Amino acid sequence: MERRREIRSLEERNALSAQENQLRRERLKRLQDSPSEQEMEIRKQLKLLRPGETTFILPDGPKPENPE
Repeated sequence: MERRREIRSLEERNALSAQENQLRRERLKRLQDSPSEQEMEIRKQLKLLRPGETTFILPDGPKPENPE
């Protein structure tokens, strides 16, 4: 029984990893094919703005209390 649960858990993790990999491949393809996607990613990582743009920084939401 324990082995079956372990196998099932590993299969679920494997499926999740495969899905994450597919999403990353699609994102890389969009970045390779689209100059506008490239620009957005560069601007996001370097925190660059175009003239006249404004960035809003919002505070983090309230943290949930730990139920005891």
